[in-house]
Amino acid sequence: MCLHEAGALCAEVGPGHDMHLIQRRIVAATPSRWIDAIAGAVDADGWLELRDLEGRALTRVWHHAPLASIVAPGEPVALHAGYHVLSAAGRWLNVRDERG
Repeated sequence: MCLHEAGALCAEVGPGHDMHLIQRRIVAATPSRWIDAIAGAVDADGWLELRDLEGRALTRVWHHAPLASIVAPGEPVALHAGYHVLSAAGRWLNVRDERG
């Protein structure tokens, strides 16, 4: 259960919630694992569609904060291939990737 309140940090560190310090360090240490992408539509259930640079569907990701308020469709983003992190609007977000 996420204990997130407006303006408060989430108590969870699983995919889609807060990012653990160790996860942040591992992601920073593996820059070759980033995949460039373009933000697509945000579904009603909060999942953000990601497309590759040719416009093909790549995956969908979810974060407990509304992603529509962080990134707009058509904006460049990146997804870390190993540690379920989305880089968007100058932020790193721990996301749940539908691919697992």
